[in-house]
Amino acid sequence: MTRRLEAQDRIHRTLRIWNPEKPQVKNSTELKGHAGAIERVAWNPTKEAELASVSSDGTCRFWDVRSKACTATVQLGGEGFSIVWAPDGSAVIVGTKDDKLVLITILLAPQASPAMQQPVQTNQMTFNHTHPPTHLLITRGDGSVTIVGYPSFDPIHTLHAHTSSCLSIALSPTARYIAIGGSDALISLYDTTDWVCKRTLTSTSGAVKSVGFSFDGSFVVGGSEDGSALEVAHVESGECVGKIETPGGAGVVAWHPGRYWIAYAGEGGGLRILGAAGGQM
Repeated sequence: MTRRLEAQDRIHRTLRIWNPEKPQVKNSTELKGHAGAIERVAWNPTKEAELASVSSDGTCRFWDVRSKACTATVQLGGEGFSIVWAPDGSAVIVGTKDDKLVLITILLAPQASPAMQQPVQTNQMTFNHTHPPTHLLITRGDGSVTIVGYPSFDPIHTLHAHTSSCLSIALSPTARYIAIGGSDALISLYDTTDWVCKRTLTSTSGAVKSVGFSFDGSFVVGGSEDGSALEVAHVESGECVGKIETPGGAGVVAWHPGRYWIAYAGEGGGLRILGAAGGQM
């Protein structure tokens, strides 16, 4: 989540960009072009007006929000499922539904390298925070998280994090912890100094489809398509410090990069933003 916020419209195959300071529809921006359901989006961390989206139509599209234009389309060779943008803006990695990873380098124009077949089901990913990044963390369907070198993709370490599929992952802004969400409705918090699980959060009602840290790394929240509430936990203690009632499942959650605001969306439609200093959109 940046100063602008994205909402995915999987029925109409469009993206809508919201400004949290001006939540009226007339102040939003609609982006059209995908021929299939949009699965995930990622903002360019170095250019706030650029984002990328992956779709079941087998493409990754790059957008300029200011001009409302699709600036590039990359064929993936399979249905897009997940996406992560390198912290220095140099590359995007897309995961497909047939468990391949596609590296797209951002030079004069986005260019895809040959797809890399993965040995097991592959879900969400995250880079480490260095510029340029040196590691990629990949969640797996066998309950593990594989840490590989980047850009070599050579395996370095494996965390056996959950007894069922690992679905989502986030690295705290301080890089001290990683949060791993699983289909077992658990969020495990690993200390990156020794790769030991320090806490397990059990308050989520269903499979944890997304997970995120607050801007200072103090709090963590997970999103699930089941249940009717989001619970915010303190990272160091694991205690629940806040509960957000939702009209239904909220499978996608994201924190504001500089405030204690949480944006969430679910199958019921719509994007909502709640925070200590703001109301609800």
